[in-house]
Amino acid sequence: MSGSQISGNRGYTSNYKVMFLTPFQRKLLLESLQKKLLESYRQRIEIMLLADEGKTQTEICQILGCCAATVRHWTHIARMGMAHQWQDCPIGRPKAVNDRYLERLQELVSSSPRDYGYSFQRWTANWLQKHLAKEFGVAVSDRHIKRLLKQMGLSTRPKPRDNQEQVQGSKIFIGDLKSATVPDNSEFLPMNFAKFSKDLDTHGAQFIR
Repeated sequence: MSGSQISGNRGYTSNYKVMFLTPFQRKLLLESLQKKLLESYRQRIEIMLLADEGKTQTEICQILGCCAATVRHWTHIARMGMAHQWQDCPIGRPKAVNDRYLERLQELVSSSPRDYGYSFQRWTANWLQKHLAKEFGVAVSDRHIKRLLKQMGLSTRPKPRDNQEQVQGSKIFIGDLKSATVPDNSEFLPMNFAKFSKDLDTHGAQFIR
């Protein structure tokens, strides 16, 4: 396979149909791979190069061992003509959070983790920061993620469908208790006082007719 050999036997061909990278961008990315880069930076470049060669998302995930969401993100960057700006999402705390990071955070919270290949159904701050670290190469704490979510008015906790319905469902009314616990004694109202009349008279009780 022709092209610059990187990461063991992996290489990029020179004879291919251009998808969205310009010759300048492709040359820049290939040259950048020859430098000593952090793995997150290298992965970004390789995703865009492989996508430009027409590799599918599944194929890129298998080749690089990364998640589908990361592939989608950097393929989108390449399609937007911004492949040469692959360092704009730097690794490190000072420039960790920007508008793109916040937009992505909001997108993740609004979707199911299963859409990104995870087995669980609800995001946690820990999983959000792990996922964003893979995509942006930026590591932040769980507490920082929670703070960002609070500032954006978001939460990882699912909202009840009807708060009022839940409150009403949890209330126990006195009327309910009365009807549930007190038997209806109307069946026992008719009484035969005749046979007790002698006893009542003996004890000085007045017989009510």
